[in-house]
Amino acid sequence: MRYIFNFPDIGEGLEEGTILEWYVTKGQAVSTGDSLVKMETDKVVADIPSPRTGTIVALFGEPGNVIKVGSPLVEIEIEGVFAEEAQAEVKKEFAPEPEEKAETVVGTMEMASKSAILPASSEGAPEPMQPKEAKPRRKALSTPVARAMAKEKGIDINEVDGSGPSGRVTKTDIENYKPVRKTISTHFSAEKTEDVTYEPLTQIRKTIARNMINSKHNAAHMSVFEEVEISELIKVREKYKKKYAERGVKLTYLSFIVKATVNALKQHRQLNSQIDTENDRMIFNNRYNIAIAVDTPAGLVVPVIRDADRLSIFEIAQRIDEISEKARKRELTLEDMKGGTFSITNFGSIGGIFATPVINYPQAAILGVGRILKTPVVKNDELAVGNVLALSLSVDHRIVDGGEVTRFITKIMEYLADPMALLMD
Repeated sequence: MRYIFNFPDIGEGLEEGTILEWYVTKGQAVSTGDSLVKMETDKVVADIPSPRTGTIVALFGEPGNVIKVGSPLVEIEIEGVFAEEAQAEVKKEFAPEPEEKAETVVGTMEMASKSAILPASSEGAPEPMQPKEAKPRRKALSTPVARAMAKEKGIDINEVDGSGPSGRVTKTDIENYKPVRKTISTHFSAEKTEDVTYEPLTQIRKTIARNMINSKHNAAHMSVFEEVEISELIKVREKYKKKYAERGVKLTYLSFIVKATVNALKQHRQLNSQIDTENDRMIFNNRYNIAIAVDTPAGLVVPVIRDADRLSIFEIAQRIDEISEKARKRELTLEDMKGGTFSITNFGSIGGIFATPVINYPQAAILGVGRILKTPVVKNDELAVGNVLALSLSVDHRIVDGGEVTRFITKIMEYLADPMALLMD
């Protein structure tokens, strides 16, 4: 018996995924639960397990191909069918037309013009417009690992001869690549370069774009900006960060900000809610799951610290360390990303001061944390040097009125200005 295993929806609203690596080959025996393929979905990398025990008859797609949810991934021979025969039948049934195949190879490049995304080597495919004096160059097919390695080494991947299927550039090709020295005439030299460089959109970048547009179209954004003097908080952090480090945890200001935010949310529940216009109702969250924006080389991801109201400062710092490390290593799971009720983005760790953060829809608000500046401040009617933290709060104005927004951010500022208040409350 033949079993066609289609790419399943492993997340909320998942539409497609990119093949990163196959763990199996044709003719290989697999058991239920064995990993078949590594797929890059919206914001996570996930291994897809085999749903059946049997023998792999056919694989649908190569590393770098985009697979739609519901499209075939593998064919598994359960019983009574020879692998070669089954593969031939399935290939005939599911083989795409030539035009479809070209689009699959570069399916992650969402452009309006087919001529801009078809490989130059495709028969009959038009090529992008080039200056008359410039010789068109091929667009290399490659695995995501090879493309990342080439970028890191400063290698133009289009100059590398691929040894993989259909000339695909592999990791080994990059490792073995030796640039060819070009002879430059002493009489005249004019090196020509491409006007633009095309790179496929990653699943993460497509998801970010989709979510940002969704937020802007569906929420009435309003932002407020504040500054809070945090010299006392700095003293507390300096006092305890060494003890935390001895226990393997980095104590950052973000840990205190998460705690302050949770305490404020408990007193201003509008900020921990969402609007359900289809059913004319508000949804108030009784859990405090704080989503933390993490900047990674692959793009922005927003893992969640669940039930932050039940965690101590130490436990919050521990969770921030854990999710940040998992994010950088691309080891976040879908479970790590679900259920956020309020978001915080700490752009100040990179260098920004104020911003207008985009709401993580359908949440009601997002808090932006800027960098700390040494600034003249007035203390006890005297001028002094202060340590000022910039805060930017964006809210959905359909859900929260200006007065409640002001009271909420003021409460956060009170906690940060007086860290003891976090314990007293």
